[in-house]
Amino acid sequence: MYKTFAEIKTALSEGTTLPDVVNHYLANIKENQQLNAFLEVFEADALTAAQEIQEKINQGTAGKLAGMVIGLKDNLAYRDHKVSAASKILEGFESLYNATAVERLLNEDAIIIGRLNCDEFAMGSSNENSAFGNVLNPINEKMVPGGSSGGSAAAVAANLCTATLGSDTGGSIRQPASFTGTVGLKPTYGRVSRYGLLAYASSFDQIGPFTSNVEDAALILEVIAGQDEYDSTMLQEPTTSFSAPHDSRKKLKIAYIRDCVENDGNDPEVKARTLEVIEQLKAQGHTVEGVDFPFLKQMVPTYYVLTTAEASSNLARYDGVHFGYQSPAAEGVENTYKKSRSEGFGEEVQRRIMLGTFVLSHGYYDAYYTKGQKVRRVIQNRTKDILKEYDFILTPTTPTTAFEIGQNADDPITMYLQDIFTVQANLSGNPAISLPLGQHSNGLPFGIQLMGKHYAESDLLAFSDYMMNSIN
Repeated sequence: MYKTFAEIKTALSEGTTLPDVVNHYLANIKENQQLNAFLEVFEADALTAAQEIQEKINQGTAGKLAGMVIGLKDNLAYRDHKVSAASKILEGFESLYNATAVERLLNEDAIIIGRLNCDEFAMGSSNENSAFGNVLNPINEKMVPGGSSGGSAAAVAANLCTATLGSDTGGSIRQPASFTGTVGLKPTYGRVSRYGLLAYASSFDQIGPFTSNVEDAALILEVIAGQDEYDSTMLQEPTTSFSAPHDSRKKLKIAYIRDCVENDGNDPEVKARTLEVIEQLKAQGHTVEGVDFPFLKQMVPTYYVLTTAEASSNLARYDGVHFGYQSPAAEGVENTYKKSRSEGFGEEVQRRIMLGTFVLSHGYYDAYYTKGQKVRRVIQNRTKDILKEYDFILTPTTPTTAFEIGQNADDPITMYLQDIFTVQANLSGNPAISLPLGQHSNGLPFGIQLMGKHYAESDLLAFSDYMMNSIN
């Protein structure tokens, strides 16, 4: 069993071949089909790539990800392969090009093993909104894996591949990482190109990795990050290394948000463990202090006003005319639009498109969308002020462990509040990571979240690795 890239490299150096590694993962995928993590497995492609990259390894010309087997969330374009965002609306559609992040993985000889299930168009917190059925949590199959990148999280947790890529709009990497006991990283907005990512909310979306350790997350980020002419929102500066270790002699200042840690909605064990981690950091000589963040109740409503508005605009391109699903009962242009979209989109996607269209409509634009942008700026400024004084902000990743499949399916508000601790990083654009540092008496894991300064992923990852090795 290979949990990390280092273990694969060790096995390769001892005589295991890359096709052996890929076959190991393919066997695991077949044994765990009930999880519904993969929508499609690229078995032939992966084995062909493994043979070609093995020859490069033998010749000493392989890239830095040679031997890493990666799954892609089903909203990332991979040339000549299907991509559907787990939606019926993109039935039969194949991508004509690679997403920049995917292209960079391939250039460093990573092997793409398949595309992973997710909430439709990345809209959801449980992976119950997929048109292709929900994903099961491999730790307890009665539970959800989190969302929207539930398949990506489950695949790493179940050892179906070395790492995966997901996307994070309001916590869609970090929340499922918390629920499955994996490492989930959301980079700074603008650190990783969104070119080739099927958009949900363009000013929030960010691509990031799921891994079993921080070291692999840092390595993947080094490969996929950096300037890209196809994404004008990118930081147009060369990428530095993200793998430098934290100097354990350096003592840091860490803020924890009192409203998050002491929240009445937190599971008592999540709260107790978070406080225990804080005390361990203090015992190691770090300064850890509580700070006020009085906008906790405003964050989720602000997030949903703004993201649904952007989704309403972004998803207008799926019209049943140009590509993807077209209703067989469609007649005429307007009827084609109505029938194709109402049949092709699932209930949650339709709900968010309608919400977004409403907040952008005449007479409501200023009351909702403009006000939401103003509140977003207030949240950004308060986050920036805290990080001027402190190195990191610490919170639980999620208020609870994974919940049962179906438990919140009929309650959109409860489902939306799953993002209560994660949306801040998307509203403010800061990098954040979920670390699997909690274990509940119910047998399920949960994460501790660290948020860093803009474009300071190297510091965030170094300290995250330190925490993984020093927190008991």
